[in-house]
Amino acid sequence: QVQLVESGGGLVQPGGSLRLSCAASGIIFTPNAMGWFRQAPGKQREAVASLFTGGRTEYADSVKGRFTISRNNGNNTLYLQMNSLKPEDTAVYYCNLRVLRRSDMSYWGKGTQVTASS
Repeated sequence: QVQLVESGGGLVQPGGSLRLSCAASGIIFTPNAMGWFRQAPGKQREAVASLFTGGRTEYADSVKGRFTISRNNGNNTLYLQMNSLKPEDTAVYYCNLRVLRRSDMSYWGKGTQVTASS
């Protein structure tokens, strides 16, 4: 079983920055992808950024150039550096780890709130 624990959310003014962290523990199979998703009130959960084994990254168009996903493989921690935050970035951010080609091995954290507001 894999456990994911997010941290780093909070309240920030528009234009500000935050860095989210996701600590993963347990038995982690490869190849895998770790990523960040978000869900705003009344909206569906959406993918924000993903990082695949081997280093390939994917970003939602709405965050390209502002957010950067990275990973420390030594301690199995995923990060999301968020710059130039906008009010529309306000949401609960969830960490996800999925083992590729294994639909039964997808894990979620409990989420961390990010609010960009003046």
